Amino acid sequence: MSEIVMPRLSDTMEEGTILRWLKGDGDQVARGEELVEIETDKATMTYESDLEGVLRIVAAEGATLPVGELIATVGEASASERAPAAAGDSGAASGAAPVQADTTAQPTTDEDAEEVSAREPSAGAPGVGERVKASPLARRIARESGIDLHALTGSGPGGRIVKADVLGDGAAGASAAPEAPAGAPSLEGVAKAKGETTDVELSRTQQTIARRMAESKATIPDFSIQAEVDMEECVKLRSELKRIAHTELAGSAGPGQEQSQTPTYNDMVVKACALALREHPRANGSYRDGRLQLHSRINVGVAVAAQDALVVPTVFDADEKSLGEIARETRRLAERVRAATITPPELGGGTFTVSNLGMYGVRSFTAIVNPPQAAILSVGSLEPRAVVRDGAVLVRHTMTLTLVCDHRILYGADAAQLLARIRELLQAPSALTL
Repeated sequence: MSEIVMPRLSDTMEEGTILRWLKGDGDQVARGEELVEIETDKATMTYESDLEGVLRIVAAEGATLPVGELIATVGEASASERAPAAAGDSGAASGAAPVQADTTAQPTTDEDAEEVSAREPSAGAPGVGERVKASPLARRIARESGIDLHALTGSGPGGRIVKADVLGDGAAGASAAPEAPAGAPSLEGVAKAKGETTDVELSRTQQTIARRMAESKATIPDFSIQAEVDMEECVKLRSELKRIAHTELAGSAGPGQEQSQTPTYNDMVVKACALALREHPRANGSYRDGRLQLHSRINVGVAVAAQDALVVPTVFDADEKSLGEIARETRRLAERVRAATITPPELGGGTFTVSNLGMYGVRSFTAIVNPPQAAILSVGSLEPRAVVRDGAVLVRHTMTLTLVCDHRILYGADAAQLLARIRELLQAPSALTL
């Protein structure tokens, strides 16, 4: 009997959710057959079996398990399974065999699914000094509500306390919340003052974004610096590139085709960042476990707004790609993000990130560093602004760049030199086309 465990499908994956089994319990599976759909922190992937034999499902659909946790086994069929069923045998009913013999031990919600692997027999309510067996969600709800878990009886696997136990009637007497002073509005009145409330469950991607951004703000001592960039030369360059594309595609392309072939200003920013990172390798590093890691490849992540989420696909080796190659790659990745067909390999391996909100009219903003990267560049809107040149007021296309850095990796002077180089490349963009 061979085990199938939750696979690591991306470099940042810590756990996965079983969305759908593509083979039933008791089915014969072969190597290379699609076995199960797994939702990771970045995308939904189909996992193919590298074993052959009879499948025995351990983790139910909807279960969220850490990487390396058992989800199924594959082995030979038992003698009873190979033999024909006896007449009148109620166990010979057609269809897939049950996932577990004891169906009461199956998790009923995603929140308690990770508890399925623990099957300790219930020994009654724990003493005050003992650790209570409870799911992580139940612990959080109890902590936020001031409920003593020692006073509750668990109804989950092995007597574990689950969400329903904390929210049930039995939890009312365990609450440690103080009584409201006389004249204070009741909790019921406060709740009704907000009108109808709808709870929206976060997707796995949204949960990961929330966790990683909270981790970033809590653990990274960040700082930000800003620079105004004169984009007049980039505007001229893009107009020229658009003219060339129009000439080359004249008579053979549909309407707007030359527009899709022309690099955007964000593509120019990505290329400028990649070239600047080559000259400032410390900014292309990561902070891990008290040490600085410097990376030989320059992989720039480009933040893309997806449906109710923010996804950051990666342009690998951006310093070695031409501006046209970067333009085609970013468009391809953005289309895959919006079509929900992006894969974890396309989302991993980033060493620096560019986030652009300029298309929404945002002049400047401060993004959150994507750990463990050293920095992220926030790109504001490109717009005509009044500037002073040689004592005269001129109208120039200008853009604000904000560089947010992890102070454990980059110091003020390091960041200033990097941002100055990015600005220099954008203000004289001929190097971007080489």
